[in-house]
Amino acid sequence: MTNENLAIAPIAAARPARVHLDETMARVGVDGLAAAFAEPALLARVDQHAATVRDSIRDAGRVVDAESLASYARSITAGAARMGRSVPEPGQAPTGAAAWMNAAWPLLPLVAVCLLALEADLH
Repeated sequence: MTNENLAIAPIAAARPARVHLDETMARVGVDGLAAAFAEPALLARVDQHAATVRDSIRDAGRVVDAESLASYARSITAGAARMGRSVPEPGQAPTGAAAWMNAAWPLLPLVAVCLLALEADLH
């Protein structure tokens, strides 16, 4: 990690958790959840990812709240960036259940974060 990355990281982490969750919802959550709610097989996959997210947060001794979900989403996004993958900008996410069923990592875990935020009324 370079010094310039160290300078950027605290700024990104300083954003309020709900702002980050709202941005994640805009980027992938709206389209991903719409597709999942229309296709039971896709919803089952998102539910599996949600269980993994929930378990990971609880295994870390944290509660599932806005801060922990935003932190998890940040970690996924950072991991994707390290792998040369990007998270779509709002309006550029896949459309339709078939596209989401074949979506590359990290999209479904991020949709799962959005589902948990929606269920907890954190959006």
